[in-house]
This record gives sequence, C-alpha cells and structure tokens, in this order.
Amino acid sequence: MVYDVFTFLVGGKAGEGVKKAGSVAAHIFSSMGRHVFQLDDYMSLIRGGHNFSVVSTSSHSITSHYMKANLVVNFDKRSCDTHINDVADKGIIIFNSDEQENVDGIGIPLSSEAEKYPMKKLMYGVGAVAILSSTIGMSKDQMNQNIKNQYPRGIEDNIKFADSIYDIVKERCKNKYPLERGYKERPIITGNDAISLGAIAGGLDTYFGYPMTPASSILHFLAKQAENFGLAVVHAESELAVINMAIGAAFTGAKSMVGTSGGGFALMTEGISLAGITETPILCVLSMRPGPATGVPTYTEQADLNFALSAGHGDFLRIIASPGTVEEAYYLTAKMLDLVWKFQTPGILLTEKHLSESSMTIDLDIDRAKWAESKMHNGGNYKRYKDTADGISPMLFPPSKEIIKWNSYEHDEIGITTESANMIEKMHNKRNKKLTELIEHLKTQETVNIIRGEHPTNIFAYGSTYMSVLEALKYGKLNPTTVQPVYLSPLPVWELVEFINQDNIVIEQSITGQFASLLKEKAGLNIRSVIKRYDGRPFDPIELSIKIREELE
Repeated sequence: MVYDVFTFLVGGKAGEGVKKAGSVAAHIFSSMGRHVFQLDDYMSLIRGGHNFSVVSTSSHSITSHYMKANLVVNFDKRSCDTHINDVADKGIIIFNSDEQENVDGIGIPLSSEAEKYPMKKLMYGVGAVAILSSTIGMSKDQMNQNIKNQYPRGIEDNIKFADSIYDIVKERCKNKYPLERGYKERPIITGNDAISLGAIAGGLDTYFGYPMTPASSILHFLAKQAENFGLAVVHAESELAVINMAIGAAFTGAKSMVGTSGGGFALMTEGISLAGITETPILCVLSMRPGPATGVPTYTEQADLNFALSAGHGDFLRIIASPGTVEEAYYLTAKMLDLVWKFQTPGILLTEKHLSESSMTIDLDIDRAKWAESKMHNGGNYKRYKDTADGISPMLFPPSKEIIKWNSYEHDEIGITTESANMIEKMHNKRNKKLTELIEHLKTQETVNIIRGEHPTNIFAYGSTYMSVLEALKYGKLNPTTVQPVYLSPLPVWELVEFINQDNIVIEQSITGQFASLLKEKAGLNIRSVIKRYDGRPFDPIELSIKIREELE
C-alpha cells in the first residue's frame, strides 16, 4: 500500500446496489476519521449495464481514486472479467461463486444466499458491505449498526444476510486489512453537492434545470433544500426554457443559476448571447462529458473548453472559471455568483463528470457569504445601460415607477432599439470597459493555485484533472511546480508571466489539447509536451505518475 492507501472496488449489474455499497463503504471509512475519495462508474443503462464503485481511503489527505484495489468484490462474471487486472499487489478478489468458477480468489455463494430473501439481487450490495466489514476487522455489531443506518428497508433480512456473508468471509480473511483510524470525522459530498452549497452560500434565489448527466444532481440537491433556504427550484421543459426563465428571474432581481452538460448548453447558447447584450447576471454550470452529440453520457472529458470560451455569438464579456477540487467548487461557485452580479454579465462554472459526481471528504465553512452589493439606481431618470466609467450600469428591479427596459436588439443607454453606427460603437465600448475593470478586480483575488516544487519543470492542469495530478505526484514522490489556473476567461496572464520561458507540461482530457492551446495563445507559454487522456475515464494516479516521471527525467 502507498502511504496507507486502501482501495475497495465493488462491481456488478446496474440495479444490484453497487453504488450504494460504495457509498456505505465511504461512510464507514469516514466514520473512522479517514480521508475518502469515491468514484462511481456506470453505463447509460437503468438495468443490466456494468457498474462499479471505487473507494480509496487514507489517514492522510487523498484527492483521487486508485484503480488498483486491495479488495475487489465482483457480483457477476462480467465484473470479474472486467476487473481481473485491477487487483493491487497482495490484494484479493472475492467473487460470486454461484456465477463462475476457477477464479484466483475467494468464492462466496452470494446468489444462493440472496435467494432466501424477497429482495434478492438488491441484497448483493449488503453482501459487499459485509465482506468489507469482515475484511477490515469490523465487529458484527458495528456492521449491523451501519446496515440499520444505511439500509432502512428490510432491516432484519439485511442483517441476517450480512451476518451469514460475514461468517463465510471470516473463515478466510477476517481482519486482513486492519485500517488505522484518522483523527477527525468529515462529511462526504460530491462536486455537485459542493456547487449547490456554494450557490446557496452565495445568495442563490432561483435555480432552473433540465436533467442532463452529469449536472442533474444539482437540480435534485437544490430541490430537496428549496424549503430550507427559500429557493425557487424549477424543472423546466427544455434547456431553451431553462436559460430564458433564468434571464427573466434575474430581471426581477433574483440571483439565478442554471446547470447542464454540453448538449444542453448548446441549446442555451442563444440565451447566453441574450444575457450578453442585456447584461444579465446569470451563472451557468457546464459539467462536461464526452461529445460530440450524445457522446458517452455517463463519462468524463474536458473537451468543451473552447465551446465555453466562445459560447454565444458576438463580442461580450464571459467570466469562466473551473474548480480544481470539490472543496474549491464550493467557494468558487459563491464567488462566481458574486462576480456575475458585480459585472452584470453571464458566467460559466466549467467542470466535468469526474468532479461533479465523485465524492470526497472535505472541510467546509458553509455559512452564507457576505458579498458586495450590486450597483443600484439611486434617483433621477433611469438608464438601464448608462455609460459609466467602468461600464457597469446601475440596476433597478420591478416594481418601480421608472421604465426598466432590457433589449435583445442593440440599444441606447435607456434600452431603446438603435441601428445608429455611433451608438452601436458606443455600446460595444461601454460593455467592453467591464473587461478592464474585471481584470483589475481579479488581480486582487486568488486566480491561480501554485504549489512550488524543486524540479525545474512545471505542470499545468485545470478542473478535476488537477486532483489527479496532485495524487499522482504524491504517489510517485515527484516534486515539479504545479499550476492550476482557476479562471480561464479572462485567463490570469499576469500570474503566468513567470512561466513563459520555463519548461512546461500540460495534463488534460482533450484529444486536441485545448487547454494547452489556450495557455500558448493567451499567456505565451512554451508547452514542451501534453499528457492526454480522452477515453472517458479520469487519470489513475499510478499510471499518471509513471507518465509524469518519464517527462521529468
């Protein structure tokens, strides 16, 4: 094991409780005060597709899953065949002996044991928890309490089934992997949970969404919390409705956010342009998955970067930022809500499936943040698009005796449609002033995360790939400087000047190297090589550490 990392992998058919078993395992590790990272891998099938959950835990901070597992539990033959090479050195495979034979591992009659109970296939997940509990030396009483807490339906059957599986495993490998306890129990949340909580902390009023993996759980999370935080959460009929409803809500003064993935965002781009010319403060969460078109709906990629950078037609300010960790997703979402309101323009929180749906233990201050007030109208004739020194016009919301006119056509300061050459130029200049003001503001903020290393080579990454890089460097005991730009538009080139003439490597999940191209074009960096992965799966830290070492030597 690497600095006491222990990994549990459970796999089977969709509908057999695989994801739940992984979540319960994560909570078991967390209750021991250990750090946890959980990845769920699933096909776009409600029933029958191969699912697996990988849960890695350590008494130290951990920012990625490890595919080489110490304990692999397979419910069926396909899972066994799929994960035959995912066993760590001295790891063990426990398989369903009713499904296959001649496996180098420990056979457990999961199917025949589950047949004794009404829920049958759903019992497999409980069996995986029992196998894990026995293997790490947990007592039956502790295991049964966890089962009561995590599986509220059919408690008696679940405990009876778990006890029988526990005893079978006990004979072969009880307490094979005793785990050191950590010093503090921490909550486990997904990236989408963090985004949702960050939006609430940032003063969110309304959320509009149409379900699209991997952004869907933001809608579900906020709907559950709507009453607790006074939110209006709307499941609209389409992404077209989502973006236009959000713009309408912002017109009334409501802090609005929407969420989607690439295909849904494509439908929203006309609305993004509308927000650009109406100077509407709106935040869009774009959680990337492989494309084009439907792509691979339940997997991860970073190929929508260029799309986000140029989303919508015409020239207007787009603020784009990407969190590198689940914890950062919380704080950055709140900050982005503040920025779009301060500068009255659309913003995009760019993330990907790996961060959106993976879970990890974190420390958060979830109090609502106190942000600067928006520039408001304070008397006289109201001009919605008043040409100010910084380009930011005073806001006013209904009900009001003043006329408040937002216009999708080019317009004058009041909002009256115009085709005057002079006025078109004036309003372009007016809106463009906000870019200069935004850059000056960002120069006072943390826009790039830099961890200094002793090796002369620098590694650049953004989004969830940054988590993989951090874990790979820790695993391989490598010490280059790591650089993670948090803001991608405007790119904080003032922070990157020092790297222009240095040796730079980029790591990203895009076949065309979109992030590397951005760094070359905007920051003038020399990029020696790009380590890419674009098969829908996130980087594994062990494999990635080998590739990084090859580049550093």
